[in-house]
Amino acid sequence: MDHLTVDINSVIANAIKVMENSKYQIFEICETARAELETLEQELEGVIEETVRTIGKVDQLEREYRLARIRLTEVSRDFVRFKEEDIKSAYEKATGIQLDLMVYREKENYLKARRDDLQKRVRNVERSIERAEVISSQMNVVLEYLSGDLNQVTRILESAKTRQLLGLKIILAQEEERKRIAREIHDGPAQSLANIVLRTEIAERMLMKQDFELVQEELVDLKGQVRSGLEEIRKIIFNLRPMALDDLGLVPTLRKFTQDFEEKSRVHTVFELSGKELRLPSAMEAAIFRLVQEAFSNVLKHANASYVVLEISYKKDNITLSILDNGTGFVVGNVEQLTNRNGHFGLVGMRERVELIEGRMDIDSKPGQGTKIVIDIPMTSEGRKETETNESDIV
Repeated sequence: MDHLTVDINSVIANAIKVMENSKYQIFEICETARAELETLEQELEGVIEETVRTIGKVDQLEREYRLARIRLTEVSRDFVRFKEEDIKSAYEKATGIQLDLMVYREKENYLKARRDDLQKRVRNVERSIERAEVISSQMNVVLEYLSGDLNQVTRILESAKTRQLLGLKIILAQEEERKRIAREIHDGPAQSLANIVLRTEIAERMLMKQDFELVQEELVDLKGQVRSGLEEIRKIIFNLRPMALDDLGLVPTLRKFTQDFEEKSRVHTVFELSGKELRLPSAMEAAIFRLVQEAFSNVLKHANASYVVLEISYKKDNITLSILDNGTGFVVGNVEQLTNRNGHFGLVGMRERVELIEGRMDIDSKPGQGTKIVIDIPMTSEGRKETETNESDIV
């Protein structure tokens, strides 16, 4: 048995090494593809602009050619008013415009073909990046399993299929969250910073030309972009962990969260508090905030509700959360069955979080009658001790 364990450990170690190397190779492929995508997008933007200018030039030349032909017809018919030189001049002008028109039409056709080709290449590169990200995400999931000790892997292999599926989906959800954050940073602050560098170079060139008025205008725009980028970064930080949670506590953070939720979703939101507000251990406050965040996300995604109510009640030995909505509701059954239908996977994550803090979650829902989720979280002696310490620090 020990010999078998050593062999399995060796196989797993080799598999991890190969997959780690492959993961970094996929990352390099993604970075190369992103650089190629950026180059293609810049070239496509230039081609589109040139195509627009060329189409405008073709339209202009067509108008000029029509007028030149009308002029040629007029001078050719009236030999009394116009001399041979006038006829020759009108003919040469019409011919010159016609040649220019032919050249620009050919250029227009070439640019349109080039534009279509670049658009196709951009789509292909985007699909390649997406496939590489999916493969990388799947490899991370496998590495999460293989990186644990052999006993953990054995326990997973021996556990029920539903338990395996639950663990796998939780890891997949974590990977999706990491990918979402990476995409937010790439599409938001990263793009903003790249644009700021470009605008700074433009301002630098204007400064060398001593065009101070344009430099001032550019700096004003630049300041606005920096503020916008800072706001994007703050949003990402808030989604990761609201700073107000540490500074102000759970209740003010939840109150702001519900207000922001109502503004963004247009779902009427009510926040109600009962009992004496107390500071909780940092980990518990973070867990409660994530529970509320997940519950509201489920309301927005699945419930089709017009209002949602969040009640938080502080009691002597426990805290009670209640999230009530007037949405479509569902038949409350086995949570795993709901998970398999991919309709309420958020409930699984919520139940897992509640179990981690030794709480209890009850769901009351019927089709067409909305949903009510009640979560009871016990206040441990350690939690009360930290709470008392925090209160004395505040005083």
